[in-house]
Amino acid sequence: MMETETAAETLKAFSHPTRLSILQELLAGPKCVTDMEELLPVRQANLSQHLCVLRNAKLVDFAQEGALRCYYLSRPRLVGDMLKLLGREEPVIKRSPAQLKADKQRRERARQRLKIPFV
Repeated sequence: MMETETAAETLKAFSHPTRLSILQELLAGPKCVTDMEELLPVRQANLSQHLCVLRNAKLVDFAQEGALRCYYLSRPRLVGDMLKLLGREEPVIKRSPAQLKADKQRRERARQRLKIPFV
Protein backbone atom coordinates (compact mmCIF):
# COMPACT_ATOMS: atom_id res chain seq x y z
CA MET A 1 0.00 0.00 0.00
CA MET A 2 1.27 3.47 -0.91
CA GLU A 3 2.19 5.86 1.89
CA THR A 4 0.56 9.11 0.79
CA GLU A 5 3.06 11.51 2.40
CA THR A 6 5.99 9.76 0.72
CA ALA A 7 4.15 9.63 -2.60
CA ALA A 8 3.33 13.35 -2.37
CA GLU A 9 6.98 14.22 -1.69
CA THR A 10 8.09 12.10 -4.63
CA LEU A 11 5.59 13.78 -6.93
CA LYS A 12 6.72 17.22 -5.70
CA ALA A 13 10.27 16.31 -6.73
CA PHE A 14 9.01 15.86 -10.30
CA SER A 15 7.15 19.18 -10.24
CA HIS A 16 9.84 21.60 -11.43
CA PRO A 17 11.12 22.04 -15.00
CA THR A 18 14.77 22.11 -13.91
CA ARG A 19 14.40 18.90 -11.91
CA LEU A 20 12.71 17.22 -14.87
CA SER A 21 15.64 18.29 -17.05
CA ILE A 22 18.12 16.92 -14.51
CA LEU A 23 16.26 13.59 -14.41
CA GLN A 24 16.18 13.41 -18.21
CA GLU A 25 19.94 13.99 -18.35
CA LEU A 26 20.60 11.37 -15.67
CA LEU A 27 18.37 8.89 -17.47
CA ALA A 28 21.02 8.91 -20.22
CA GLY A 29 23.70 8.08 -17.62
CA PRO A 30 25.54 9.41 -14.56
CA LYS A 31 26.70 13.02 -14.72
CA CYS A 32 28.99 15.13 -12.61
CA VAL A 33 27.76 18.52 -11.44
CA THR A 34 30.14 20.26 -13.86
CA ASP A 35 28.66 18.23 -16.76
CA MET A 36 25.12 19.21 -15.77
CA GLU A 37 26.14 22.87 -15.48
CA GLU A 38 27.25 22.77 -19.11
CA LEU A 39 24.09 20.96 -20.27
CA LEU A 40 21.48 22.92 -18.34
CA PRO A 41 20.85 26.68 -18.17
CA VAL A 42 21.21 26.72 -14.38
CA ARG A 43 23.83 28.15 -12.05
CA GLN A 44 25.72 25.74 -9.79
CA ALA A 45 24.02 26.93 -6.58
CA ASN A 46 20.56 26.44 -8.08
CA LEU A 47 21.55 23.08 -9.52
CA SER A 48 22.72 21.95 -6.08
CA GLN A 49 19.37 22.94 -4.54
CA HIS A 50 17.46 20.91 -7.13
CA LEU A 51 19.76 17.92 -6.68
CA CYS A 52 19.14 18.11 -2.93
CA VAL A 53 15.36 17.90 -3.50
CA LEU A 54 15.87 14.91 -5.81
CA ARG A 55 18.14 13.21 -3.26
CA ASN A 56 15.62 13.75 -0.45
CA ALA A 57 12.98 12.12 -2.65
CA LYS A 58 15.42 9.22 -3.15
CA LEU A 59 15.35 9.69 -6.92
CA VAL A 60 19.07 10.42 -7.27
CA ASP A 61 22.24 9.79 -5.32
CA PHE A 62 25.91 10.52 -5.89
CA ALA A 63 29.34 9.00 -5.74
CA GLN A 64 32.14 11.31 -4.70
CA GLU A 65 35.76 11.15 -5.76
CA GLY A 66 37.75 13.95 -4.18
CA ALA A 67 35.89 17.19 -4.85
CA LEU A 68 33.98 15.68 -7.78
CA ARG A 69 30.39 14.51 -7.23
CA CYS A 70 28.80 12.38 -9.92
CA TYR A 71 25.06 11.90 -9.70
CA TYR A 72 23.05 8.92 -10.88
CA LEU A 73 19.43 7.76 -10.73
CA SER A 74 18.81 5.68 -7.64
CA ARG A 75 15.36 4.62 -8.91
CA PRO A 76 15.88 4.53 -12.69
CA ARG A 77 12.75 2.52 -13.52
CA LEU A 78 10.49 4.86 -11.56
CA VAL A 79 12.07 7.94 -13.14
CA GLY A 80 11.93 6.44 -16.65
CA ASP A 81 8.30 5.39 -16.25
CA MET A 82 7.31 8.77 -14.84
CA LEU A 83 9.05 10.71 -17.62
CA LYS A 84 7.35 8.49 -20.23
CA LEU A 85 3.99 9.04 -18.57
CA LEU A 86 4.50 12.80 -18.45
CA GLY A 87 5.50 12.82 -22.12
CA ARG A 88 2.39 11.03 -23.33
CA GLU A 89 -0.13 12.96 -25.36
CA GLU A 90 -3.49 12.49 -23.71
CA PRO A 91 -6.71 13.93 -25.08
CA VAL A 92 -8.62 16.28 -22.81
CA ILE A 93 -12.06 14.87 -22.13
CA LYS A 94 -14.91 17.37 -21.90
CA ARG A 95 -18.19 16.31 -20.31
CA SER A 96 -21.48 18.18 -20.36
CA PRO A 97 -23.68 18.43 -17.26
CA ALA A 98 -26.19 16.12 -18.99
CA GLN A 99 -23.49 13.47 -19.57
CA LEU A 100 -22.39 13.68 -15.93
CA LYS A 101 -25.98 13.33 -14.75
CA ALA A 102 -26.55 10.31 -17.03
CA ASP A 103 -23.36 8.66 -15.72
CA LYS A 104 -24.46 9.23 -12.13
CA GLN A 105 -27.88 7.71 -12.85
CA ARG A 106 -26.27 4.68 -14.54
CA ARG A 107 -24.01 4.10 -11.53
CA GLU A 108 -26.94 4.43 -9.15
CA ARG A 109 -28.99 1.87 -11.12
CA ALA A 110 -26.02 -0.54 -11.15
CA ARG A 111 -25.54 -0.15 -7.38
CA GLN A 112 -29.23 -0.81 -6.77
CA ARG A 113 -29.06 -3.99 -8.88
CA LEU A 114 -25.98 -5.16 -6.98
CA LYS A 115 -27.20 -3.79 -3.63
CA ILE A 116 -24.01 -1.73 -3.17
CA PRO A 117 -24.34 1.21 -0.78
CA PHE A 118 -23.92 4.65 -2.42
CA VAL A 119 -20.33 5.86 -2.33
